[in-house]
Amino acid sequence: MNKSLYINYNGKLFLETEKIFSVNNRAFKYGDAIFETIRIMNGKLCFLSDHFERLKKGIDFLQMKACNLNFDELTKQMEELLVKNNINKGGRLRITVFREADGFYIPLNQSCAYVIEVKPIELNQYELNATGLKIDIYNTYKRSTSKLSNIKTTNDIPQILAGLYTIENQLDDCIVLNKHNRIVETTSSNIFLYKKNNIYTPSLDEGCMDGVMRKQILRIAEKLKINIFEGMLNANVLLQTDEVFLTNVVKGVQWVKSFKEKTYTNEAAQVFVNELNKINP
Repeated sequence: MNKSLYINYNGKLFLETEKIFSVNNRAFKYGDAIFETIRIMNGKLCFLSDHFERLKKGIDFLQMKACNLNFDELTKQMEELLVKNNINKGGRLRITVFREADGFYIPLNQSCAYVIEVKPIELNQYELNATGLKIDIYNTYKRSTSKLSNIKTTNDIPQILAGLYTIENQLDDCIVLNKHNRIVETTSSNIFLYKKNNIYTPSLDEGCMDGVMRKQILRIAEKLKINIFEGMLNANVLLQTDEVFLTNVVKGVQWVKSFKEKTYTNEAAQVFVNELNKINP
């Protein structure tokens, strides 16, 4: 039997199996919450400043006015949780911040709470997937182009439905479009196209997640003097590019092998993986 892990709820430790919420929890009832998923390598938190920057933006955007998180104290609590759960190699940590107030759609006060949870994962460093992904386009529900799409809320039904479509159609992932029928991202990753030392990705105005790994890829591309184009991408560009790869902080870079009848290579994707592992040796 696997040993239960500990979680941190408002600075106090509980077993993950303990019941700490009531049915009135606003994250459950209304999705009134935001979260960050942070990659762990060698027992260390990765890209923490970028995560905290996005978390603060989310707190401000959702007008959680009483949520005065001390990020130094939060870092200390995260590190203590890693030690408590004996995670000294690869892992994933999630912090969820939610309004704790009573009330229906309108909260009666601005009190906030947070939960930190962590789990080990098999890979300590980033590795490029050995088998390329098979992807297609999900057309049924479109991603909003509002700034709300740039932050990680706990309310993301379109991505869930896209994930179900992926399973039903025996795909590895699928591309989500916005209301203009342009490429936004996939079910849980930002998307990049590569051709002849040029890299293309949807801009934040297109409705994609302001991904922490997306930031790393853009920084690496600039360092390697790869031309960067952030903007509007129509689906037909998928048939004209040499490589397609997907990015998130847990898996790093995953290369796509095929979209419909088009197939891709993965040389640039491997370069980005190698550079990522230099950041977090």
